[in-house]
Amino acid sequence: MPDELRFGRLTVALSNTDKIFFPAEGITKGEVVGYYHEIAGQMMPYLRGRPIAMARYPDGIDGERIFQKNVPGYFPGWVRTAEVSKQGGTVRHVVCDNAATLVYLANQGCIELHVFGSRTDRIDRPDQVVFDLDPAGARGFPLACRTALALRELLEGKLGCTAYVRTTGGKGLHVHVPLDRRAGFDAVRAFARAVAQRLEDASPQELTTAQRKDARSGRLFIDIMRNAYAQTVVAPYAVRARPGAPVATPLHWDELTDDALTPDRFTLRTISKRLGDGADPWAGFWGNRYDLRRAQSVLDELAGA
Repeated sequence: MPDELRFGRLTVALSNTDKIFFPAEGITKGEVVGYYHEIAGQMMPYLRGRPIAMARYPDGIDGERIFQKNVPGYFPGWVRTAEVSKQGGTVRHVVCDNAATLVYLANQGCIELHVFGSRTDRIDRPDQVVFDLDPAGARGFPLACRTALALRELLEGKLGCTAYVRTTGGKGLHVHVPLDRRAGFDAVRAFARAVAQRLEDASPQELTTAQRKDARSGRLFIDIMRNAYAQTVVAPYAVRARPGAPVATPLHWDELTDDALTPDRFTLRTISKRLGDGADPWAGFWGNRYDLRRAQSVLDELAGA
């Protein structure tokens, strides 16, 4: 690994690249930096314009986790930032708009990047709705796949919204629908709640929308709270700070019926082959922008039928 990486007029100095970040696999900080350097082109459309929260692990995944929203004072001036309102004040977030910033963050021990569901130019208007399908354990992943397919049938088959699915790098799946930014967070979250409730009503023994863990009774949790203002979700193609270095990976829908698919199938060391072998499953994501009011109207009609 070189001592620095150049991005046009910008230079990012690298440090301690031999430090072990993932002990079981022997993955170094340099490998993490190198991954983000190589994946920047695929990641940037999902990062650009969005405030982020940094999950930093300066001593690797077995060390302290620092979940950081405020930009440290020592960050260079060329790193773009944005001030975001919160209850009782503001927070100044990093906005990762270029590969140099992405590599700089990785060199700061930022393994995971978590992004807002809105962009800085209209921070109060989300441009996507997210359903987090969280199974009770690793054995629940097949249920997450079946639930995602049922969710797709509702979103696309009945509500007319193209949906996109991905692994989270954890134990479940995320399903996203891009929006036209006309609706605010309250309306988007209300829509997500109504969709999730419809799924739960159809399969109450397997699915739940209960926030409290002790009320879920081993059922898959359909979490819609990522659709609240200033909530974040792990970015597509971000590495997770878990053994194996799994990557949150966009999927083709037909992959959900493949028995070989597991939550951690794609990792820092394996995903490059996937990206080189086929088309981007989310290639049309930014070309589809849906008016939530229309989908909500159809959902209301279904509820009253």
